[in-house]
Amino acid sequence: MDITVDQILTMSEAWLPIIVSYSLKFGLALLTLCIGWWLINSLTRRVSNMLSARKFDPALNGFIGSLANIILKILLVISVASMIGVETTSFIAVIGAAGLAIGLALQGSLANFAGGVLIMMFRPFRVGDWIEGQGVGGTVDTIQIFHTTLKTADNKVIIVPNGSLSNGNITNYSREPKRRADIAVGIDYSSDIKKAREVLLKIAQDPRVHTSPEPVVYVTGLGESSVNLVLRVWVATGDYWPVTFDFTERTKVELTEAGIGIPFPQRVMHMVQAPTA
Repeated sequence: MDITVDQILTMSEAWLPIIVSYSLKFGLALLTLCIGWWLINSLTRRVSNMLSARKFDPALNGFIGSLANIILKILLVISVASMIGVETTSFIAVIGAAGLAIGLALQGSLANFAGGVLIMMFRPFRVGDWIEGQGVGGTVDTIQIFHTTLKTADNKVIIVPNGSLSNGNITNYSREPKRRADIAVGIDYSSDIKKAREVLLKIAQDPRVHTSPEPVVYVTGLGESSVNLVLRVWVATGDYWPVTFDFTERTKVELTEAGIGIPFPQRVMHMVQAPTA
């Protein structure tokens, strides 16, 4: 069927106002989305910087910033959709249905989110703490919504899901201000235990060692080839590893200088000659 110029003009007169109206709405909505997106990123970044300047907890700072950023952007998208004529109630219903479907498909991620919320509420550890959990250990670097990042002593990065981390056992080595260091050593059965105790207590006369509780030396067992002793001292948590390494080396050196032997594992074997026929 041929369309005349008059018909085209008539159709354009009917559709042009609608096209212009929707174009203006779409353009305004797109402009609002771009400006709003930029403002949300700028606002959350400034709030994060302000909290950091006030010495706010870095973990809580990052968690709140990420959560607020996501919520504000969802609200922005809903507002923009209403500007172009999408019914907000219908849109929210669609989002709810989609959220339910996504939630069922991503149960693990939701568990990680819930775990992140629990970690931020009950604070079993903070950024900078040395922890062990889920079979791994390291210094807490960041606590995000879905995962926690650890850095090991040899600078490896370990990412642990918050769901499993919050539901498992966590050992926090940095929570208390002081720790007990145990220096174990074995001496010969022929050595003088009292003299060995004096040597170990002399090693404990170090400015890094706390006097309360005071250093002690115990006999912990009688091994196959040695009398097992342990020197127990209390030190600041930050001094635990330096003191442990230093005292272990000094124990070997000073016990040797005192004439107290540190035996290596040995076995006594008796050779019995078989009777001759």
